[in-house]
Amino acid sequence: MKTRHFFWRMIRYRPGYYLLNLLVWTLIHMVPLVPGLLTKAFFDHLEGSYSLPYGVWAIAALLVAAALGRIALIYLGCLTDVNVRTRISMLLRRNMLAHVLREPGARAIPSSPGEAISNFRDDVEQSEDAVSWSVDMLGLVGFVAVASWILVSIDLQLTVLVFVPLILVVTAAQIATARIQKYRAASRESTAKVTGAISEMFSNVQAIQVAGAEKRIVDRFVQLSEHRRDSMVKDKLLTETLTSVFTNSVNLGTGLILVLAGYKMRSGDFTVGDLSLFVYYLTFVTQLISNLGNFMTYYKQMAVSFERIKTMLQGAPASLLTKAAYIGIGKRRVGEGDGAAANGRKSDSSAGSIATRDMASGDESKESPAIMASIEDELLIPVYQAPPLEILEVRGLSYRFPETGRGIEDIDLTLRAGSFTVVTGMIGSGKTTLVRALLGLLPAEAGEINWNGERVERPADFFVPPQSAYTAQIPRLYSDQLRNNILLGQPERPGSLSRALHAAVMEDDIGGLEQGLDTMVGPRGVKLSGGQAQRTAAARMLVRDAQMYVFDDLSSALDVETERRLWERLFEERGNAACLVVSHRKAALAHADHIIVLHNGRIEAEGNAEELLRTSDSFRQLWYGEEVG
Repeated sequence: MKTRHFFWRMIRYRPGYYLLNLLVWTLIHMVPLVPGLLTKAFFDHLEGSYSLPYGVWAIAALLVAAALGRIALIYLGCLTDVNVRTRISMLLRRNMLAHVLREPGARAIPSSPGEAISNFRDDVEQSEDAVSWSVDMLGLVGFVAVASWILVSIDLQLTVLVFVPLILVVTAAQIATARIQKYRAASRESTAKVTGAISEMFSNVQAIQVAGAEKRIVDRFVQLSEHRRDSMVKDKLLTETLTSVFTNSVNLGTGLILVLAGYKMRSGDFTVGDLSLFVYYLTFVTQLISNLGNFMTYYKQMAVSFERIKTMLQGAPASLLTKAAYIGIGKRRVGEGDGAAANGRKSDSSAGSIATRDMASGDESKESPAIMASIEDELLIPVYQAPPLEILEVRGLSYRFPETGRGIEDIDLTLRAGSFTVVTGMIGSGKTTLVRALLGLLPAEAGEINWNGERVERPADFFVPPQSAYTAQIPRLYSDQLRNNILLGQPERPGSLSRALHAAVMEDDIGGLEQGLDTMVGPRGVKLSGGQAQRTAAARMLVRDAQMYVFDDLSSALDVETERRLWERLFEERGNAACLVVSHRKAALAHADHIIVLHNGRIEAEGNAEELLRTSDSFRQLWYGEEVG
């Protein structure tokens, strides 16, 4: 999709609001026609070439009325402009976010979080600016058309000189187009690098402190900031230069008009009223010239922003950015997210007979499919409530990373309710890739996943509480209270938090913290040890009472005794939930009902620990290597 199509589709999202905004601002810019004619009549009356029918006071009253009317219209125009801007920006951000949420978790955004924030904030604002400035430009066209007709009827030569600056502005803007795009792109890129660096610093505070790299990190940040300053100065300088060209060209035109008007007035072909009308209208004609230049600048900058926004889509059609969708303002219209199909999914469960249920009550919904689709669209992702897990079957699951060709291939896996399965193998064997492909965090290239015999079409939407809960290899904690990091907005049910803390072997740690569960953990949990961060993530998962728990190398930062207690408690308190554990640690392997040994992305051996010690060299190496460690 080209930039002009993107611009047109933004206008067409709410054409009624846009046309109303255009009408109001056209009236705002047309009102000055009346004071101009009144001013001409006043000066012609003083000169004696025109007789006022109602006197000078009538003109004064009309001028005041025109001014008050324009003020009222400007107030109304601000309201309509805000409505248009808000709807456009919300639509773009809503559709971008919906696309991100539908992507597999490991590929949700193609850039750093800081750069993604810049896409959502700066690039969307640049797009709405272009639409907003188009209204001013088109509104002034009506004024210029009528004013030109009036001025031509007075003096054609002077009228032509009024539009000379307009030609200069258009020419200057066209010449500067390439530079505008270059400097705007450099400015956006440097801003994204700075915000990305800030995000990385907060994400790795502990690693920076341990490595003693504070000075090097600060120096790098200063370097990025200086580069950003240089690029933004160039961008701003070019914009101000164009503005200067616009303004000075208008001043040149004004001077020419005054000089020629003086000669014409000496010959008696031009009155004082005519001069006042030209000067008065010229003031507003300059607004068209300035707005035209500004609009062209914003349009070129929008083209840069549009290209940056498209990178967030990772190959998806750019038309989805402006696809009609309900944004939470006003009433939902036909075609705006009418069902989950609007987001590219079925309105019923993608897992065959697996039912979609209401999130709040947990009961199977008795609402109509259209209402349920509306709820799903509000949440951007479907809410599934599957039947209790009896058996999960994975057949032929495959995924290869495009960059390296490494991954997993043709994985078969069976999990039953209450089972404890461990996936193990050497580093790089594909353990984490297997888990992420199963959960939909990576887009599986082949394979089938069945829950109680029913196929799961969209694993990323399905494998969330209450179906499953997941703890990643690197825990993600927020700069908030420990309690909030565990609950993540979930209402605290009686006894649920204490049970989760006990299963995660956190009770002694909570007692040792000065403020207990109200302790602020700092950015990414920097105030907690590595083991405490891992067990906090485990408690977060366990408090959700899922039917399947997935642990990715949970105990890597734990001491031997804590790890032993953790696996014992998890094994005893998991109830009827299935556990899928990625680990090479002996404490986990010893509790496993079933062990899968991976090698180069394929299953090399499987069985219990006793069987594998007899039959698998790789497993023996892991087992005895752990003992030596």
